[in-house]
Amino acid sequence: MRKASLSRETAETAIEVEIDLDGSGAYDCQTGVGFFDHMLDQLARHSLIDIRVRAKGDLHIDDHHTVEDVGIVLGKALAQALGDKKGIRRYGACLLPMDDTLVRAALDLSGRPHLVWKVDFTAPKIGTFDTELVREFFTALAMNGGITLHVERIDGINSHHIAEAAFKAVARSLREAVEADPRKADAIPSTKGAL
Repeated sequence: MRKASLSRETAETAIEVEIDLDGSGAYDCQTGVGFFDHMLDQLARHSLIDIRVRAKGDLHIDDHHTVEDVGIVLGKALAQALGDKKGIRRYGACLLPMDDTLVRAALDLSGRPHLVWKVDFTAPKIGTFDTELVREFFTALAMNGGITLHVERIDGINSHHIAEAAFKAVARSLREAVEADPRKADAIPSTKGAL
C-alpha cells in the first residue's frame, strides 16, 4: 500500500498530511489559505494522488510558514509512500498550457533534492496570496521529497494562471513518475540498485 500519514508541529504551525499514491485524485485540503488550498486541490486532482491536508498556522503574521511547512510534510509523505521506489517510472515531465500561460515541469524521484525555478510572476499577489510563496512551496516539497524538480514559465501574463499551470504541470509530472512501470515492476529504476 503506497500510502503515508504524517504530522509535524512547531511553534509556528501544526500540519497533518495523508496521501495515497494509488488514489483517484481526491482532495480535502484545509490550510486557512484559500488560494493555496485551491492549488493543493489541483495538485491532487491532476496527479491522481489522494491528498488530505489539515494545517493551522500563524496566519496573523502571514502565509509563509503555513505554505512552506505543508510543502515539508507533503514532501516527506511522498518519500515515505514511495518506499524503496521499486517498480516506478521515476521520471515525469509535462508541458502544460493554461489560457495565456505555458509552463514546463520535469522531475526525477532520485532521492537527490534540487530545484531549478524559472517562473516569474507579473504581480506580487494573487488576491492576498504572495506569489513568491509558490516557489517556497516547491522548494520545501523537492527538498523533503528527495525530488529533482525543474519548473519553467515559457509564456504567461496572468499570475493566477502562471501559479495554477505550475501546480498542474508538477502534478502531471508526478503522476507519470509514481506510476508503476509494467515492464520493470520488480526493479528499482537505477543502475545503482537504489534510489
